[in-house]
Amino acid sequence: MANQKVDDVTSALPKIGLASSLTVKQLADELNVEPVKVIKQFMRKGIMVNINQVVDFDTAATVVADFGYAAQQKKLARPIYHPPKKEEKKGLQARPPVITVMGHVDHGKTTLLDSIRQTNVTATEAGAITQHIGAYQVELDGRKVTFLDTPGHEAFTAMRAHGAQVTDIVILVVAADDGVMPQTVEAIDHARAAGVPILVAINKIDKPNANPDRVKQQLAELGLLLEEWGGEVICVAISAKKRQGISDLLENLLLVAEMLELKAEPNHKAEGVVIEAKLDKSKGPMATLLVQKGTLRVSDALVIGDTQGKIRALFDYRGKQIRKAEPATPVEALGISGVPLAGDNFIVVADEHEARRLLEKREVKRTRASVSLTSLSKGIGSGQLKELNIILKTDVQGSIEPIKQSLEQLSTGEVKVNVIHAASGSVTDSDMLLASASKGIVIGFNVSTAPGAKQLAEREGVSIHHYNVIYELVEDVDKVLKGMLEPTYIDVVAGRAEVRAVFAIAGKSKVAGAYVREGKVWRDAPAKILRRGKVIYESRVSSLKRYKENVRELPAGLECGIGIEGFTDWQIADTIELYRQEKAA
Repeated sequence: MANQKVDDVTSALPKIGLASSLTVKQLADELNVEPVKVIKQFMRKGIMVNINQVVDFDTAATVVADFGYAAQQKKLARPIYHPPKKEEKKGLQARPPVITVMGHVDHGKTTLLDSIRQTNVTATEAGAITQHIGAYQVELDGRKVTFLDTPGHEAFTAMRAHGAQVTDIVILVVAADDGVMPQTVEAIDHARAAGVPILVAINKIDKPNANPDRVKQQLAELGLLLEEWGGEVICVAISAKKRQGISDLLENLLLVAEMLELKAEPNHKAEGVVIEAKLDKSKGPMATLLVQKGTLRVSDALVIGDTQGKIRALFDYRGKQIRKAEPATPVEALGISGVPLAGDNFIVVADEHEARRLLEKREVKRTRASVSLTSLSKGIGSGQLKELNIILKTDVQGSIEPIKQSLEQLSTGEVKVNVIHAASGSVTDSDMLLASASKGIVIGFNVSTAPGAKQLAEREGVSIHHYNVIYELVEDVDKVLKGMLEPTYIDVVAGRAEVRAVFAIAGKSKVAGAYVREGKVWRDAPAKILRRGKVIYESRVSSLKRYKENVRELPAGLECGIGIEGFTDWQIADTIELYRQEKAA
């Protein structure tokens, strides 16, 4: 009788169809719940599983009822025939995966590649730190794999900023003794922004103070949930120096690559991207190219960025001369008329005459249209924009979470707000590149922008917005999402001066003896005073002198005396930034 009651209850539950076997992730998707909840339910029943583990129908059915469903097995009425895809008829073939190794300085990126390639790159490089982008190809279990060894996530993103998506998988190297460091966080954010799968290698496990569990906890706090903790990210503990765990790492790497089903068409005119380029004293311009489509051959004519060439010679990563390079193969090319930029695309054409004609027609644009809050508002209002990507920089770590949460809570059904990177400190070149590659904006809270980053922002067309009141920041973004933002005016740096001396004048007043580094300085200009990169005071220029004479303005390269209204607490090396207001695009 008791069994009859159970059957009656089960039959009353809504039905859910399950395959004869499926992974824990697929089961969670069918139930529309987080995978970790399904894993916990299995654990309560004494069944230990991970997210990718395959379970049979009967095992899955034991958990389904706990979520308010009754399991029933899916039945196929007849075999389903999938005709070959049209693109596969064109000659698509499997290609090697392209892997980028990223992580914090000295966490063992190059040593890991040493172990894989069984070469000795580290010993030849200054300070054991990678000095340039290298591209290498190795063979693992009969399959070729291409590695890009970058000097940092900036190079990885710089190529994306120029429209080149070259990486299939990122190996994130984290030292077990150091743990997650600032550059580790940036590498994660850059990889996520690119939409690239991440495989974690916890390195230096042979060290006495190694603590892999702490690293896993830190990664989980950053939202990088590992497989063993119910997530989807594969993690392998290794010692690159002692070659421990390398085979396990490579096995998992090939598994991820296999799941991506990477293909390319070799029987096609070659297309690809520049990984690096240089001017060799004896050989002339040389470029490291990654072929992405087709096959590159000696004597091919090509257009590469805003230059052209005819391939005179090709060399593989070992310096061996080769006749051709197929998809996902890195190769050094000789015969280019100029030095292209990293991230430039190349394409093979019929002959040099066609290359010249193509270059004459092509207007090479290296600048981008500025992405401002106003232009974003228009894009959202017209329904063209579905995501708003934000790079957030704050003065202190404690400001990050409340601002980030406030921004992400503004997401609507039509537009999602993504804070793709958040950190404390001034706005840097790396932030500019990430914003450019992600078509996002940079928001600074109580921070300044480094001079080099400002120039890069202008070149890449990145919009920077500074605030010192949280509610104004959130209010502006909210208006953007509603497509209501009124035209705004932004501060544009028009001059920058460095304080080299402090002079006392009548009473307790003090003026700064300064050297004009950039732009110009002028009386009554709005000004900010920065100390160690942080804004400490805002006012206007009340006095400006050249020697003992009052002047209205002075250009860069001259010394002067500057007085700022209401400010006397000068220190040597303070920076004075002068602004003019411009209407945001």
